[in-house]
Amino acid sequence: MFGIGMPELLVILVLALLLIGPKKLPQLARSLGKTMGELRKATDDLKETISEEIEPIKEEIPNRGELEEALKKKFLEGEEEEKESEAGKDSSD
Repeated sequence: MFGIGMPELLVILVLALLLIGPKKLPQLARSLGKTMGELRKATDDLKETISEEIEPIKEEIPNRGELEEALKKKFLEGEEEEKESEAGKDSSD
């Protein structure tokens, strides 16, 4: 919890009790809890929206196997064209 241990948490609670007072402390805690809940909901909504926007893009990107296959095919086609051009040069000489 944010790197705060039990002794530090107790000191913070005692200071809050002294500065704010016992009457307003529960009200402050409630409003802080509501704010944290709303913040968590907003971040979850943002994560969901980002995931929804990224998913179609992920589907368009080929996986590694498809990329390797396409590169092999392109490389082999390049070698065949190179051999054909060399064979054409040799027969014309």
